[in-house]
Formats: sequence, structure tokens, C-alpha cells
Amino acid sequence: MSYAKVLCVGLVGVTGHVVEVEADLAPGLPAVVLSGLPDTALNEARDRVRAAIVNSGQHWPNRRITVNLLPATLPKHGSGFDLAIAAALLGGSGELPLAPLEDVVILGELGLDGTVRPIRGVLPMVAAAARAGISRVVVPVGNAAEAAVVPGVRVRAVDNLHRLVAYVRDGAALLEPPPRQAAPPAQGPDLSEVAGQGLGRRAVEVAAAGGHHLALLGPPGAGKTMLAERLPSILPELDDDTALEVTALHSIAGILPSGGDLVRRPPFQAPHHTATVPAIVGGGSGLARPGAVSLAHRGILFLDEAAEFQSRALDALRQPLEHGRVVINRARGGTEYPARVQLVLASNPCPCAKPAGDTHCECTPLARRRYLSRISGPLLDRIDVQVELSPLRAAELMDSGESNESSAEVAARVAAARTVATARWAKLGWKVNADVPGPYLRQARWRLPAATTYGLRRRLDQGSLSARGFDRIIRMAWTISDLDGRDRPNADDVNEATHLRTREAS
Repeated sequence: MSYAKVLCVGLVGVTGHVVEVEADLAPGLPAVVLSGLPDTALNEARDRVRAAIVNSGQHWPNRRITVNLLPATLPKHGSGFDLAIAAALLGGSGELPLAPLEDVVILGELGLDGTVRPIRGVLPMVAAAARAGISRVVVPVGNAAEAAVVPGVRVRAVDNLHRLVAYVRDGAALLEPPPRQAAPPAQGPDLSEVAGQGLGRRAVEVAAAGGHHLALLGPPGAGKTMLAERLPSILPELDDDTALEVTALHSIAGILPSGGDLVRRPPFQAPHHTATVPAIVGGGSGLARPGAVSLAHRGILFLDEAAEFQSRALDALRQPLEHGRVVINRARGGTEYPARVQLVLASNPCPCAKPAGDTHCECTPLARRRYLSRISGPLLDRIDVQVELSPLRAAELMDSGESNESSAEVAARVAAARTVATARWAKLGWKVNADVPGPYLRQARWRLPAATTYGLRRRLDQGSLSARGFDRIIRMAWTISDLDGRDRPNADDVNEATHLRTREAS
């Protein structure tokens, strides 16, 4: 037999596609030709596979070998095809009967000594195989726990090429995935550790309950970073569907923790203020890699010292915040990554970072305006909650904190508010108030009475509030009413939402 075929999976973004790996061995000068839009790493598989086969004690066929990856129009990248190519070559040369590998997806990178090394993106690859009706996969032993997360798929693992050959030729057993271990309880900073800042605590609670974006402005030491870092501690755990999305993204990026369990806690990404546009939204040569905004999908993207970020990097977030996804086009094709995040900004009021009115502050009013104007108006217009924190007083700082609410107490109210919102919007496919389109809230069924929104309408007519800002305040008012246990927002809820939006809260 001079022809053989096995199955593998290729990734484009987070979408997996089943790939047929064909091998044809013909008379002629010995050579290996790889076709099907392989990238550089995949082209180099010719040398890796040859060395792995020889060093595993198998015969290398000295013939003209053509390896084709179908569909040929789909870009292929990475080293995850190595093991499938080796199996196809051995099958085509007659070394292996490939009947045991029929309708089996094979994934793995080969070392020169024949060891099978773990690869990135195994979880979305196995999920793609399951969607295609394939129920058996062979993966590297280092990825077995991760692959076993996908339901309805029988996962077996290999640690070297020799084990796969022994399984196909002699029926030897493959390795089983390790038993799943219970995830350790989530540990992290607690909201009770924040001194004072009642306004900031309320802003964080409203943002968590409604999924609203948040901006915290104030002098150093006011607690901006502390509040932002404790936001994940009051968010509900991810459900099965969203946890699978997040885990797949982390698998592609190679940052999935060992153990193979789903990521249940909302992710928290805090890139440095020197981060570039590709680092924030994704990019790179060839097919683009996910950036911080996608790695924070279903979680928090925290930009500390936001005014120090490049203006281009900040403005690149405007479209992802609006649409919940990032589309990056490159010469080799376009890539789409999900990016539904809560954006949290923190910034000092001026370059010298002294409170307004401090006798040591040398910044003019113009300098202060210029500094904050680095965060563009269109980006700020997409931030629902915008509050200015005051410097801490000595009495607040020296307080023991025993009276402060813990993250668990606040998380209970947030969970209850989200349950109410989910029940309200479930039939329409929305889970939090921040997801609800503004036009829908202006329909007769959900429109608030004119007396309730009088002040808000006046601001809109005067031009001090944009239409987008109007809709976002209405969404926040619904969140506040959910937190306080009311069926519909009243005038006080709208006023509080307006203050949280316009930085007028005291």
C-alpha cells in the first residue's frame, strides 16, 4: 500500500476544523513534499518526523513522499500535525495497518527521539472533533486531562511514537487520562481589606451586578487598584458554556493551568501600560494570536495607569467593547476571537499625581485636562460607571476594617441581582443588564415613565449627555433596582446611575 490517510484538527482562531492528513509514497528520488498551506513550523515537520520514526526503531521509506493536508485551502499552522503525519507515512509504507486509527483524531508534536510533546489548543481541537461526530482522539499525555474535559469523547494518550505503533500493530493499551481532581477553593484578595471608599465599593458592586465597564479616577493610595483587583472576587463563577469558551482561549494561548479542569473563575488580565496594540487586541505574523482583551473574555481587563497607555492601544478597544469580539485580518487570512469583557480603568488625576488643591501640585488645570484627555472621549463614552475617589482620611485608614463587608457578602447580592436580570432577559438571550440594547429598553414595555427620567432627558437635550450615555445610565438604573430588590427603577435609581456615570457622586 502506498497511500494512507489519518485525521487531525487544525485551528483558525478558536475554531477547529477536521483535517485529513494524506500520505502518498511513489517511486522516484527520495523527498518529502508537504502541501495544504502549511506554515514554517509545519513545513519543518519533515525533518522532525523523519528523525522520530528512525529513532523509534521504524523503517523510513526512501521514496518520493507527498503529504497533503485537506482541505488544502485552509491555512495550517503549528506542530500539532507531527504525530498524524508520522502515522500516515508508516501506514502508507505498509509498516502499520491503519484500521485501528479509522475515525480517530491524532494530535501531537514529535521530538527527534520520538517523544510526543504537548501542544497548544487541544481543548478546542477535541471540541471540533466532537462536533464533527468523531468520538475517539489520541493526544499527548501532557494534554490528556485537558482533552478529557470535552464530553462524549473517548480520550487516549501517548508519550512516544513507539507506544502508538505498538497500539496499532499489536493492540497494546494506550495511556488513560489522569483522574480529574477537585479544583482548590478560589483564593484571592478580599473586599473587606479596602479601607473606606464607600463610593468606590458601591461602584464596584454595581459594575459586577450589571456587567458594566468601570473607570476609577483619583490620587495615589486612594484604593483604585485594590478595588479593581477585588472585582473578580464578587463575580459569579462561569457556567459550563462560558467556562468552555474561556478554557479554549487559554489553551490556545498556552496559559491553561495544569490539571485540565475548566476555568470557572472569571479571568483577570492586567497588561502593563507599555503594552502595544497587538498585545492588547491580538496580532502577530501569520495568523494572529489572541491579545489581552480576548484572554480576559468573560472576565476583567484592568488597565492600571490608563492615561499612560498608548492612545492607539486604548482606542483599539472601542470596537471590541461594542461588539464583544476582535477581528484581525492578515495576509494569510482573518482571525476572530471573542472579547466580551468588563473593562476597568484606573488613572491618576494629573502627571504629578497629587490631589486637586494640594499645595505641592504644580500641574495647571490645562495640564490636568491634557493628561486625562489621553483617554479619549469616545472610549470614556463606553464606560458606564465613572467615579472619582477622594484621598483616604486618617480615621478610615486606621479603622480595623471589621465593619467592612467581605467579598462573600457582596457576591451574594451580586448573584441575586444577576439571577433577577437573567430571568428577565433569558428569552431574549441576554444575561446581564449591560448586554441589553438601548433601543429595546426604550420600547413601550420597558420604557421608564417620563417623570422618572426627566433629569436624564434634560441632559440629553442640553447636549451634556450622548445618546449612548443615556442608554447606559438606563441600564445601570435597572442594575441598581435589581440590587435593591425593586421590580423597576425609580427616580432615585436613575439619579444614582446618573451620578455614577457623570462623576458627580459625593
